Amino acid sequence: TWACDQDGSTGIVEDNNLWITSDAKGISTITEEEFNSILDRIEELYTPIIEEYGARLSVSRSWSDGTVNAYARQLGSTWEIAMFGGLARHETITADAFALVACHEIGHHIGGAPKKASWFGGSMWASNEGQADYWAAMKCLKRFIEEDDNIAIVANMEVDEHAKEICETNFTTENDVAMCIRSSMAGLSLGNLFRALRRSTTPLLFTTPDSNVVTRTNDSHPAPQCRLDTYFAGAVCPRGYDETVSQSEANQGTCNRYENYESGIRPLCWYYPSTI
Repeated sequence: TWACDQDGSTGIVEDNNLWITSDAKGISTITEEEFNSILDRIEELYTPIIEEYGARLSVSRSWSDGTVNAYARQLGSTWEIAMFGGLARHETITADAFALVACHEIGHHIGGAPKKASWFGGSMWASNEGQADYWAAMKCLKRFIEEDDNIAIVANMEVDEHAKEICETNFTTENDVAMCIRSSMAGLSLGNLFRALRRSTTPLLFTTPDSNVVTRTNDSHPAPQCRLDTYFAGAVCPRGYDETVSQSEANQGTCNRYENYESGIRPLCWYYPSTI
């Protein structure tokens, strides 16, 4: 079955009919070469990790396909992510945001608990939407960008001052701060995709977190602001990207309330805290 939605009707975003052709002009700065380079790096990093789970990673690349979405599925021991050029070409998507999408899809496979609930009780194989978002920013994107000259890259970015301040509070080295900032801004870029597809006129801000509080964990796509809050939480969480998360309990390797973390915790707009 496909994930993001287990029945395959949606991907990282809700079902949509948007189609952005490969010859569209002035839409995005991501080229076909960059599209493939990002996926090459994801494949290089996560092929051996997924092999540790007894599976084989398959990265399906469809640059010419105008679909504005991405998916993950498991076919026996083949664990696939499907990436489309249409999403990479959307005007909101930066190269870091596209990498974050790929990380989200990898996160469905190995992002840990909470998992999507089964229709028949228990859990399915896929980490739920919020967890895939959280793991993508907390673990995967930081692994992806670690060897870059992050300080120089951030120096040439337009950076949100509040995000910068929180990153500086949570990390001590200049490179770790820069990685946090890059992850935060990738989350904002991706959040603005969700906002655009919902035709929302409300801006997404790091300073206006979603005030909703769930009474049970939401497995579906949270609202755009809630998803930005989740990416930001993952970005500012100081747990190392190489600290393994658990596929059965939600606190291992994460910033969580159980261990009295005050920053980097999963937001209550989708997550009902585990006491384990």
